[in-house]
Amino acid sequence: MAKIIITGGAGFIGSNLTDQMVKRGDEIYVIDNLSGGKRENVNPAAIFYQKDVANFSEIRPIFEGIDYVFHLAALPSVPYSIEYPLETNQINVGGTLNVLLAAKEAKVKKVIYSASSAVYGDQPIMPLTEDMPAQPKSPYGLQKYIGEMYCRIFSEVYELSTVCLRYFNVYGPRQNTEGAYALVIGKFLKQKDKGLPMTITGDGTQTRDFTSVHDVVRANILAMEKPVGGGEVLNIGAGCNHSINEIAKMIGGSIEHIPARFEPHDTRADNNKAKKMLTWEPRVSLEEGLKELIEK
Repeated sequence: MAKIIITGGAGFIGSNLTDQMVKRGDEIYVIDNLSGGKRENVNPAAIFYQKDVANFSEIRPIFEGIDYVFHLAALPSVPYSIEYPLETNQINVGGTLNVLLAAKEAKVKKVIYSASSAVYGDQPIMPLTEDMPAQPKSPYGLQKYIGEMYCRIFSEVYELSTVCLRYFNVYGPRQNTEGAYALVIGKFLKQKDKGLPMTITGDGTQTRDFTSVHDVVRANILAMEKPVGGGEVLNIGAGCNHSINEIAKMIGGSIEHIPARFEPHDTRADNNKAKKMLTWEPRVSLEEGLKELIEK
């Protein structure tokens, strides 16, 4: 039985990961300030600390005796980071540095960092491969990229084992459905449920690689188990993309177009590196994933 910290464990991806780690029989410690997560999301078998990763002295004692750390705590929104660059930097960069430093001092075996496809920005070629130069288009993309660089440096300089998982548009149970920064699938389902038109930014031709949270959780567990840990960066995406118009059509209902946002037009992951290094591949199709959400 391993002792494991999951930062952001009250959030969407973190709580799904916590559930699976509890099922494995591991001892789970969740750190979350509940700015975006919900207390009811936290598995009752986990030990919960309402702490902020931006406060080093608050979180440092929790790391003693810990084997592995999954670092998911973040303010995960491109539009929000554009509006609040200072606040998001304190959490997404400062918080990541705090987690890495606490892990190093406590001699943690490995840190698995939740990175983002937002680091790519707009690229001329699809699919997106890990060796492409980062071209973030938002503070959020830059902040997540700095987190990757910190992971690599902590592996090289301090010999702390780290691995970075670049997520592509994760969706699934407990996804954010509220407010201006809601994830598109959750937002569409909420709008349809309320009898409102689904709001599409721009013309809806922009494409995203929608990846099930169940597949993302599996990738995290494999990243912990497999012999990777030198700051490697791995795409965790389904490897196919769909336009926002397609998503609206699959969900069904009326639509309304609103002004376009400042964001990359397309994303699609090349996931061959994750297949090779983690023996991971996506298992949940978009159709299956949407069916789970619609029927629940």
